[in-house]
Amino acid sequence: MMPSATRARLPGAPLAVPPNLTESRLIAGTLIAVALVYLGLFLVVPVIAVFAKALEKGVATYWAAISDPMALAAIRLTVITAAIAVPLNTLFGLAASWAIAKFDFPGKNVLMTVIDLPFSVSPVISGMIFVLLFGASGLFGTWLIAHDIKIIFAVPGIVLATVFVTFPFVARELIPLMQAQGHAEEEAARTLGAGGWQIFFRVTLPNIKWGLLYGVIMCNARAMGEFGAVSVVSGHIRGLTNTMPLHVEILYNEYQFAAAFGVASLLTFLALVTLAGRRAVEWRLTSEIVKQRPRCTQEDMR
Repeated sequence: MMPSATRARLPGAPLAVPPNLTESRLIAGTLIAVALVYLGLFLVVPVIAVFAKALEKGVATYWAAISDPMALAAIRLTVITAAIAVPLNTLFGLAASWAIAKFDFPGKNVLMTVIDLPFSVSPVISGMIFVLLFGASGLFGTWLIAHDIKIIFAVPGIVLATVFVTFPFVARELIPLMQAQGHAEEEAARTLGAGGWQIFFRVTLPNIKWGLLYGVIMCNARAMGEFGAVSVVSGHIRGLTNTMPLHVEILYNEYQFAAAFGVASLLTFLALVTLAGRRAVEWRLTSEIVKQRPRCTQEDMR
C-alpha cells in the first residue's frame, strides 16, 4: 500500500508553508520599511509635532492655555457629553446586539441597517438633521419655543448629535461576537431553570465583557473627539456650547497657536490612551476566543 501524499499535522506542530507562498527576506523587509515610513510620516511625526508646538513657548504658557476658564468649560462640556452619550449607547448596544444575535423577529435586517446609518451619513449632515427637527424654523421648533425648551445651540443638542454619531460602536462590536458564540450556553442555562436576567448577567455578559469594553472605549473616543455634528448644533458659544475640538478651532482661527495646540495635546493624549486601552482589550479578547475554541485531536486532523 503506497503511503499517503500528505500526512496529518500533529497538534502543536508548526504549519508547513509551501515554498511558492513564501516571500524573500528582501521583499518582506521592503514592505515593512515602507509601512514604518508611512506610519512615521503620517502618524508619529504629527503626534510629536502637536506636543512640540504646545510646549514651544514653555510650560507656563501651556498650563495657562489648558487652565483658561474657556478651556476648562470646553473640557467640562466634553466630559459631560461623553458621560451621557456613552452609557446610553452602551445600553442600546447591549439591547440591540442581544436581540439581533439571539432572536429572530420581523424587521431584524432593518434594525441592522439603521445601526449602520451613522457610518454612512456625514456628521455635518446629521447635525443639519437635528437643526431641521429642533431648530427655530424646524419641524418641532414652534412647539419648543412655546414651551421654552432649547435644544439647538444648547447642551441637549450637543448630546443628541453625539449620541447619534456614536451609537453604532458598541452594537457593531457585540453583534458578531454574540453571533459567533451561538445559543448553546444560554439554552443550557435555561434548561437548568435560570431566568432571563440570570442568563444575561451570569452567562451572556461574562462572555462578551472584553468586546463590550472595546466598544465602550471606541465610543468614548469618538464622543470626545466629535467635531462635525457638534459644530452644526452648538452655535459656538464660548463657555457654554464649545467642546474641546470646537475650542481648538476657535483658538487656531484667532492665531493663538500655542493655546490651540495646548488644548489639542489633551485630545492627542486621550487618543494615545485610547489606543493603548484598545490594544490591551484586543489582546484579552483574542485570548478569550482562543480559550473558547475547541482543541483539535489527532483523529480530527486525519
